[in-house]
Amino acid sequence: MSIEFDTHFEPAYGEAIEVTPGVRRLTVENPGPFTFHGTNSYIVGRDTLAVIDPGPEDDRHLAALLAAIGGRPVSHILVSHTHRDHSPLAARLKEATGAVLVGEGPHRPARPLRIGEINPLDASSDTDFVPEIAVGEGDVVEGDGWSLGAIPTPGHAANHLCFSLEGTGIVFSADHVMAWSTPIVAPPDGAMSDYMASLDRMLARDDRLLLPGHGGPVVRPRAFLRGLKTHRLMRERAIVERLRAGDRTIPEMVAVIYRGTDPRLHGAAGLSVLAHLEDLVARGAARVEGEVAIDSIYRPG
Repeated sequence: MSIEFDTHFEPAYGEAIEVTPGVRRLTVENPGPFTFHGTNSYIVGRDTLAVIDPGPEDDRHLAALLAAIGGRPVSHILVSHTHRDHSPLAARLKEATGAVLVGEGPHRPARPLRIGEINPLDASSDTDFVPEIAVGEGDVVEGDGWSLGAIPTPGHAANHLCFSLEGTGIVFSADHVMAWSTPIVAPPDGAMSDYMASLDRMLARDDRLLLPGHGGPVVRPRAFLRGLKTHRLMRERAIVERLRAGDRTIPEMVAVIYRGTDPRLHGAAGLSVLAHLEDLVARGAARVEGEVAIDSIYRPG
C-alpha cells in the first residue's frame, strides 16, 4: 500500500481556527523543512481550557494564544514531546495563566549515548521542560467538559505522547503521525524500533481523526497508518537491497535511495537510514564494523 501525503494547508498565522467543535488550532509562523508551515498549538474546551503544544519561544504566538484564550482559565498545558518547536513556550504560558504543565517527562535520548557519541539533534532538544504532572500509559487529564488520555508513542522522541480527546475518536498525534510527511527518526534522540511499535499501537485503535503537530488533519487514520508502516518497511527493504548491491556507507545509500530528495535534506535522510540500520543490526538483518554510527561500515546480515 502506497501512501499519499497531503501538502495542502493554510496556516492562518495568528488566527484560532476551529477544526472540530471545542478544538481550535493556532499555527506558529516557524516554517521550515521539518516544521512544514509551522507548529500547531491546540486549544481544547470552551470555558476552562487546555493548551496542547504551546510551541517555540515566539512573542507573537504567545500573544495570539492569549488572545484566543480571551481571559478564560487554562487548567493544563500539555506537551507532546520536548523538541524546541513544541515545548519552550510552555513556561511563559504557565506564567501568564497559572496552568499545570503535563508531559511524559524531561527530554532524554532513546538509549544511552556511547562513549564519545554526540547527539546530532541536541540543538533541537528542550532540556528545560519538566512536567509538574508526568503521564503515561492509561493516564487521563480531566478538565471542564473534556478529558485527554495519554498515549505513549516513542520513536520520533523517547518521551513522545499522543493525546486522545476521550469519547470523540480524536487524537492529537503531534509528530508521530502527520498528513504532510513522515517524521524524522534519528538515533540516539529517537529509535526506529520504538517508532514501528508505536505505529502498531495506533493501528490497534479505532480513531476517526488525527490532529498533527504540523499541517492539516489525517481524516482516514487507519488507512494512513497502514501506508506509513508500509512506507517504512519499503525504506528498510531498500537499505537491505543497497547493502546487497555493495553499498557500505550511509552516504552511498542516501545518494541512491533519496536521489529525488532535495540535497539539503540528505543529512536528515542519513539519520533516518541510521535509525533503520540500528534496528536491522539489532535484528541480525545487517552487520556493522564496530558501533552503529553515521560513519560506520555496514554489510548484509
